[in-house]
Amino acid sequence: MEEYAREPCPWRIVDDCGGAFTMGAIGGGIFQAIKGFRNSPVGVNHRLRGSLTAIKTRAPQLGGSFAVWGGLFSMIDCSMVKMRGKEDPWNSITSGALTGAILASRNGPVAMVGSAAMGGILLALIEGAGILLTRFASTQFPNGMCSALQITVPQNVCNAFSEYKHSSTTVYGK
Repeated sequence: MEEYAREPCPWRIVDDCGGAFTMGAIGGGIFQAIKGFRNSPVGVNHRLRGSLTAIKTRAPQLGGSFAVWGGLFSMIDCSMVKMRGKEDPWNSITSGALTGAILASRNGPVAMVGSAAMGGILLALIEGAGILLTRFASTQFPNGMCSALQITVPQNVCNAFSEYKHSSTTVYGK
């Protein structure tokens, strides 16, 4: 699967941390806007002001929480890549479990185990869905696609796609 051809590890951490902050701030902003609107006194001005206040108060905090999760996840993922010497879904699954455990460490060992299980399961589901989508997409375009379309395409384009398809199936042992 070529989704792992990403930024090199030191920059991946910064990239994932920033992306997680953005996702948390935007998603949290939308959620807080609705919550602030609903919980404000009657009147359009009061509701809009309450919505804006909720966004300003909580969206940066949610973005920061997401950034901590994303940064810690990426640091563990990069450490796993360095230790194991390969990039595969097991790195992400393990990183999700360890991130969940570390972030829940202040709540005790029972919370750590529960959060580790949830983090690992969540990342396993995400990785599994990614694998299924990649396999489904690769069956849509067989190797002979360029010749079947009977269009003039430089041969290196067909070869590049063929190499991509073979590399995506060999990573997972099929």
